[in-house]
Amino acid sequence: MSAPSQAPDCPLCSQPGGEVLARDERLRVVLADAPQHPAFLRVIWNAHVAETCDLEVSDRDHLMRVVFEVERGLRDGMQPDKINLASLGNVVPHLHWHVIGRWCDDPTFPGSVWSAPAARDPELVAERTARSRGALALLKALLRERLSVMGLREFR
Repeated sequence: MSAPSQAPDCPLCSQPGGEVLARDERLRVVLADAPQHPAFLRVIWNAHVAETCDLEVSDRDHLMRVVFEVERGLRDGMQPDKINLASLGNVVPHLHWHVIGRWCDDPTFPGSVWSAPAARDPELVAERTARSRGALALLKALLRERLSVMGLREFR
């Protein structure tokens, strides 16, 4: 297998995109640094391609199996009210999927995580964020276990 193509000006080619939880030669699963949305994960394709349809069928199948396993692990590990899946790439045109746990009382619900904050009690938001952060160790362990079965390996 040849080395993945890279784009020098692409932040997802030059940086991990978050805390790497698992990876293989084709992709990586990261926990994003989203202070008010602790359950914000990304599945990032390693090679610089823009769209899911740019992948070979076997690669596309692998990517989506991992995305769905991350979604399942997030649901089982943190019990969010809803999970958002998105592959936007409007700002960074490098193939990556967002897998985001959402709660009815999170700062921007029901809007996207990029929306303006809704009118929320700041103490309740802080409490929700702290509870979510407290569950991250369990989520990380669960995802590493499940993804290792799929052939991904633990980064650290």
